[in-house]
Amino acid sequence: MPATSVWLRCLLPFVVMCFGGFMALLDIQIVASSLQQIGGGLSAAQDQIAWVQTAYLIAEIIVIPLSGWLTRVFSTRWLFTASAAGFTAASLLCGLAWNIESMIVFRALQGLLGASMIPTMFTSSFYFFEGPRRVYSAAVIGTIASVAPTLGPVIGGWITDTLNWHWLFYVNLAPGIVVTILAALLVRIDEPNLSLLKDADYPGIALMAIALGTLEYVLEEGSRWNWFDDATIRTSAWVASIAGILFVIRSLTFARPVVDLRALGNRNFAIGCFLSFVTGIGIFSTIYLTPLFLGYVRGFSAWQTGVAIFSTGAASLVGVPVYIVLARKFDTRWLMMLGLALFGFSM
Repeated sequence: MPATSVWLRCLLPFVVMCFGGFMALLDIQIVASSLQQIGGGLSAAQDQIAWVQTAYLIAEIIVIPLSGWLTRVFSTRWLFTASAAGFTAASLLCGLAWNIESMIVFRALQGLLGASMIPTMFTSSFYFFEGPRRVYSAAVIGTIASVAPTLGPVIGGWITDTLNWHWLFYVNLAPGIVVTILAALLVRIDEPNLSLLKDADYPGIALMAIALGTLEYVLEEGSRWNWFDDATIRTSAWVASIAGILFVIRSLTFARPVVDLRALGNRNFAIGCFLSFVTGIGIFSTIYLTPLFLGYVRGFSAWQTGVAIFSTGAASLVGVPVYIVLARKFDTRWLMMLGLALFGFSM
């Protein structure tokens, strides 16, 4: 196949989707080093500021598991295009927010609409590439997933110190429009099947949303209200547990579940999910907690906070070419074992 054809059919749409996923991941933490400035600009109380991040995460964590089903319904092309367009529009609204309540709503909307770009970016590598190239594309996506959140505070700190916090969101507008247009023109993976809407597992969707949403609330607000000493936290924990159990039962017994948990019966897939979960705890907890510590306890400026945690992203960029070289010579299981051991040691 001619090089130009390969570029147009595989590489260019893959780059477009990676850029969209990068934007969605970046915005998880782009506000991290600027929470004080946003709170001051919106006259927010100290305990309200963290919800600028939490609202985004709650919405995002609900939509990401639905993305597989949404892809089958609307196709990868149109789901990604709609997600990019919605993310861009919500970014504009965030920049125009007039108080902390409107900001929290718009941030939730931003996470809700932009979330599907992340999982579709991951799955695109399996369609566009085969054999060894799939390893390289996975390495690129893995780098994006780890670098984007670490770059967020750096970029956000620089934007806030140079311009103002409104531009944390306005900066998404131009690239968001470009990604939306190019995704609609270039991405060709599957076809929509709107008939799936008729027999969808709507009770399962509702149970999953309730379980994940209330769980996120408990984890976010628990320390503030002394955990289970507070009635609201206790109630939310019970709701999350019951809804989660019912969701698992529903997913294992319904013929067409929105999230097919039976896939965890595959040992390799289950172990991979578990390891991703464990490393995710380590990566995102440090990325989330470090900016708060540096800003609130150490009194760092937005720019200083961003620079202080940039080392993680820089090391990931350096490590990718090393991984690609080693993946050609060694079993990737040994590389994963070494990586997890080094990660644990660093923590």
